[in-house]
Amino acid sequence: MRSLEATSDEDLLRAAVLKLSVCGHFPIAFGGFVSRGAVTISTLVGNRRDSLTGLRVETDRGLGGRAISESRPRITSDYEASRNITHDYDAAVLSEGIRYLMAVPVIVDRVPRGVIYGGVHHGEATLGSVLAAPAIRVAQELATELAVREEVERRLMALRQHLDDGPPGLNPAQLAEVREGVAELRGIASSVTHDPALRARITGVESRLSALGGIPITLASRITLAPRELDVLGYVAIGTSNAEIARALQLADSTVKAYLGTAMTKLGAHSRFQAVQLARRAGLLP
Repeated sequence: MRSLEATSDEDLLRAAVLKLSVCGHFPIAFGGFVSRGAVTISTLVGNRRDSLTGLRVETDRGLGGRAISESRPRITSDYEASRNITHDYDAAVLSEGIRYLMAVPVIVDRVPRGVIYGGVHHGEATLGSVLAAPAIRVAQELATELAVREEVERRLMALRQHLDDGPPGLNPAQLAEVREGVAELRGIASSVTHDPALRARITGVESRLSALGGIPITLASRITLAPRELDVLGYVAIGTSNAEIARALQLADSTVKAYLGTAMTKLGAHSRFQAVQLARRAGLLP
């Protein structure tokens, strides 16, 4: 199985750095991932030279290294004169003409995975024009995307034996596990908004799991449920409450009730549990 991280993490980083530059009003933005105790700068936007490309920033060295070791954003309004950081990387940073610099760590499961930087060149913009809050938000969004990808990778690896090598029949406990996996994969897929390829892959695995659970994918039904209606029913099928579904799908409780209500109407069901049964008979749920 090809690693999700190997194919798309850099794309996510590039998108985050570009967004940081635009949303935070940083004339220069760059970033990289942690590997072997250091961050290697791999993505830059607005740079004038190539001095920062490929730069390795060691943990606790420089502004980015300190952000990693402390797991919190670090800012300096005058990089060259700052006494709060080491100056191991002055040659690269100052040759780019950077004065103001902000470094925000990307934290996944309490572990720093990377750093994104926003900077201002000497004389290019006033320090009051840059925004720190968007930089922190962009780093958090990147961390969420990485966490989702890693969780999907873990689930795909765990389910691979069932999908490729497992027996054709499942006992009740295994069937329940498959149904829970389908519901959770639907929930994960709904949170992936910036990676269509990953979402399509999750949906494909969900379909294969549904088939493994005894529902042929070729079973056509005249009943058509919206993706969110299926998401909600999938969680109902494993005994999840409306409040728990709302948290899992990041929806309001009232929205969950609305989706469940429209699904029940389409299925002609009088209860949430009957809706699940009818959806399974129609081949919409495993």
